[in-house]
Amino acid sequence: MAEKAWKRTEREVAKRLGGQRIPVSGRARGSAPDVATTWAAIEVKSRRKLPLWLLDAIAQAEAAAKPGQVAVAILHQHGCRYDDSIVVMRLRDFTRLTRMSE
Repeated sequence: MAEKAWKRTEREVAKRLGGQRIPVSGRARGSAPDVATTWAAIEVKSRRKLPLWLLDAIAQAEAAAKPGQVAVAILHQHGCRYDDSIVVMRLRDFTRLTRMSE
């Protein structure tokens, strides 16, 4: 039986970030992350297609980034605290930044 795409994605993310995939069985929502590392609790979402507006936001950031800069999109919901905004970046950039801080 073929492995589900979301499980494959979780395994790959765990490998790239030096973490461990936590199996779904036996855990309640929020009791454990999809991928655990010593420094982060990582929730992985895999979809057939991502929203075009989200892809466009990161593409705009990438087009504007100068050499050596990381492209980042900040998602903010009206009426919410700015500290609760969401940061979106490519996994390759995130991996590079987290490895630099080790």
